[in-house]
Amino acid sequence: MYNRENLILEQYPFEVKQTAKGRGALICSTDKGLKILKEYRGSEGRADFLFGLLQFLKEHGQERIDSIVKTKDAKTIAKDVDGTAYMVRDWYEGRECDTKSRDDILKAIRQLADIHNILREFPMEIPDYLQVGGNALLEENERHTRELKKVRNYISSRKKKSDFERGFLKSFEMFYGEAVEVVELQKQELGNTMGQEGANGIYGICHGDYNQHNVLFSRQGIAILNFEKASYDIQASDLGNFMRKILEKHNWNMGLGMDMVNAYHKIRPLGRQEMRQLYIRLAYPEKFWKITNHYFNTSKAWVCGRNLEKLDKFISQNEARESFLHLIGAEVP
Repeated sequence: MYNRENLILEQYPFEVKQTAKGRGALICSTDKGLKILKEYRGSEGRADFLFGLLQFLKEHGQERIDSIVKTKDAKTIAKDVDGTAYMVRDWYEGRECDTKSRDDILKAIRQLADIHNILREFPMEIPDYLQVGGNALLEENERHTRELKKVRNYISSRKKKSDFERGFLKSFEMFYGEAVEVVELQKQELGNTMGQEGANGIYGICHGDYNQHNVLFSRQGIAILNFEKASYDIQASDLGNFMRKILEKHNWNMGLGMDMVNAYHKIRPLGRQEMRQLYIRLAYPEKFWKITNHYFNTSKAWVCGRNLEKLDKFISQNEARESFLHLIGAEVP
């Protein structure tokens, strides 16, 4: 593997001084700054598009972005002898966004809003493979809702039930009802997003995986990493995914939640449709489905105690969660 990595790095216009193993990657100290070498599984066309996207962000004020480094032959990816593709990107030292720090969280939100504003001005045509269908989330939530019912039927048929299974059945109707309500709301919203506000107000290029691990803080500023999952979608999806993960860690704190919405709104105002889309992403009981899915795809003979802990925690948070959702819903005409 050492020789393979060195053969790849020789294709790039920099001198490697030192390397260190990362999670599935090689971090390189070079004469042109920190770089990261990682296997790449996408197409060359996608890599070329991503290169232009990241350069655009860099040219418009987002200087600390993990831009793609081209090879000596001006290619966005490099291949080894067996055809495996690799990509080299700029990298940065820093600490991850602290999910316990309100200051870190709000700075990450403002950075996201700024990125969204810039990406709305991106001049290149969006390729089809980057565009998420208008009903993609609806189809996903419909599938998850069917899976919840399937697991309920399976557990109901079991004669001897574990503590987790009893807890699941006790809370099933409440969360399944929430899932059905959200799916119905999504169906109503589908037509609304096809109008002018939908075309010009809520769709744009999204990061695709905006979370605390991809936001680094240092004295030089904030670095935003890992745009590999970038897509053309409703931009509230980035905000909703980030907010849900943070709020789950803060017992759905209403004040923090509204501060996050307001921090984003001050930089990139949220219209009525986008607020409804944000509500949909927060209201679907995603965590309940994840816990259920993990249970169903592991051994039923030995149910991990961690599953029960997660279920109990989610249930205990639900009153605070519903209060926050009610507040957000009140903001949606």
